[in-house]
Amino acid sequence: MTADEGKFSSGEPVPVGQDTLGTMTIGACLREGVERLNLAGIDGARLDARLLLADAIGKETSYLFGYPEKEVSKENRVIFLDMLARRINREPVSRIVGYREFWSLSFQISPDTLDPRPDSETLVSATLDLVEGEIHPLRILDLGTGSGCLLLALLSDLPNATGLGVDISEAAIEVASTNALNLQLSQRASFQTGNWCEGLSGDWDIIISNPPYIGRHEIGQLEPEVLEYDPPKALFAEEKGMKDYRDLIPQAAKILKEGGLLVVEAGRGQSGEINRVMANAGLTCMPAIKDLGGIDRACIARKVN
Repeated sequence: MTADEGKFSSGEPVPVGQDTLGTMTIGACLREGVERLNLAGIDGARLDARLLLADAIGKETSYLFGYPEKEVSKENRVIFLDMLARRINREPVSRIVGYREFWSLSFQISPDTLDPRPDSETLVSATLDLVEGEIHPLRILDLGTGSGCLLLALLSDLPNATGLGVDISEAAIEVASTNALNLQLSQRASFQTGNWCEGLSGDWDIIISNPPYIGRHEIGQLEPEVLEYDPPKALFAEEKGMKDYRDLIPQAAKILKEGGLLVVEAGRGQSGEINRVMANAGLTCMPAIKDLGGIDRACIARKVN
């Protein structure tokens, strides 16, 4: 940490009117950004300020550490201050900059896609652990693909695999297709609109899904970053969050190949009921895999006749 970055200025934040703005150094802009975010009660203010400033000036965050004395132009400072205002209004950084890092890959997101969460990486790691040593090419189906993060993360680590992502939102499919192209995975990944497994045939090695699982009764527990900026259709499910599991799991069981895996994301306290739905669909359940917070996050079952 540089001395320029590590101190805060005292007093009230600098006014945001453009007529008062001039050039400032990177270090001074960071101090200003951290102060504004801290005053607004934003957790992780220092990291957020770094990410926003780096994006505003078109550099990597590492550049900020190396060149705190470099000047930020008036135009870029205006962009930065606008970003800070949006963050103060509880818009997530990923929504402001338009992308999210997931599984060490950069994913474009939009208002039509869920913002990928680190917790969902639990599904990717659990799946990779279970298929380690497989030598035949795997076919992967991602239901409710959104940004395509689950499917594309798996394909990035499984060079012989191919996959299909399905989502009810055409706009989400466009984003996922763009991500596949940007990650140079478009030759092994395809995407189409659809309602879970409707119209799909069998013999999938892996079916993975992060369906909507938040019950309407939980709305009051959600942070504004989630409630106000994630698409509701990707968040909420009826029957206390269980409806989409009850719809998709029996469909998925029918098109899994013998020995195939079904991996679905679970919300807090849902793993037991999800396993019951899987068992009722004729699948053999495995112990749920916990995320870093200790919550059963990945529910897994295998098709064994």
